[in-house]
Amino acid sequence: MDTEVSTEAKPLLDSVVVRVSEVVLGKAEPIRLALACLLARGHLLIEDLPGVGKTTLAHALARTLGLQFNRIQFTSDLLPADILGVSVFEQTSSNFVFHPGPVFAQVVLADEVNRATPKTQSALLEAMEERQVTLEGETRPLPEPFFVIATQNPTYQIGTFPLPESQLDRFLMRIRLGYPDASAERALLSGVDRRRVLQELSPVLSTSLLSRLQAAVGRVHASPALLDYLQALLAASRQSPEFAVGLSPRAGLGLLQAARAWALMDGRDHILPDDIQTILLPVVGHRLRAADEGQTSGETLARQLLEVPIP
Repeated sequence: MDTEVSTEAKPLLDSVVVRVSEVVLGKAEPIRLALACLLARGHLLIEDLPGVGKTTLAHALARTLGLQFNRIQFTSDLLPADILGVSVFEQTSSNFVFHPGPVFAQVVLADEVNRATPKTQSALLEAMEERQVTLEGETRPLPEPFFVIATQNPTYQIGTFPLPESQLDRFLMRIRLGYPDASAERALLSGVDRRRVLQELSPVLSTSLLSRLQAAVGRVHASPALLDYLQALLAASRQSPEFAVGLSPRAGLGLLQAARAWALMDGRDHILPDDIQTILLPVVGHRLRAADEGQTSGETLARQLLEVPIP
């Protein structure tokens, strides 16, 4: 690993967490997970009740990292073209000219993604997996870095469409913010408007430095014993009768990459089993289904994997 990058990574990334925490109060752990997800080149799903700060977290993270930010409000009448863009005939040039949609940004907030129909939700699949958009026979690359943060209302709320498993699998992590604790809520109630604090945020990292940190994540060392532990977790999910389906190879790669990002944020050039255990629930909780027709949540199933012994 680049020694200079590994040395400067922890204080820089800690400063990002501190800066975002000035806006999203009392949520340091979810903020660290969101940052690790970005460093690992993944995409983030935030599922929680309206009004707990999901959109604010996405916007604050983008501003702190100096990234171009677009927000898409998902509704039941949203069309794929509203996300991807459309070609419009211009009489002056007698040609069709492509007008890119809001997906062409470095950070894309898909707000309340499960309020849109499955057809519209699927418009994000190629963008999230291939980091490109194919329209009218032409493939157009998306900006680098490209990071999708989707917020999702609880599925029991009126007007929601459940995300298909193929799309859930595109998200590296799913996190929840929850209600703030008493001290954070008192600071929120008695402090200045969070929107004003958000507008005053200045970037902590440059895009070039962020790209270097993302590249450094891939060079964090994973020992053979660590890979044995990772494979044991994957095997346990596939062999247990309590799981409807086991974790896919893509889930295993995501778990490894997220653990690498978490280790880098901790200032280390190697992964520890604790790193995998820390990010296990956010990475695999949304990928697991119980064999008993959903009577057990994915997070509960993921906690069972924490009982797998470390080799």
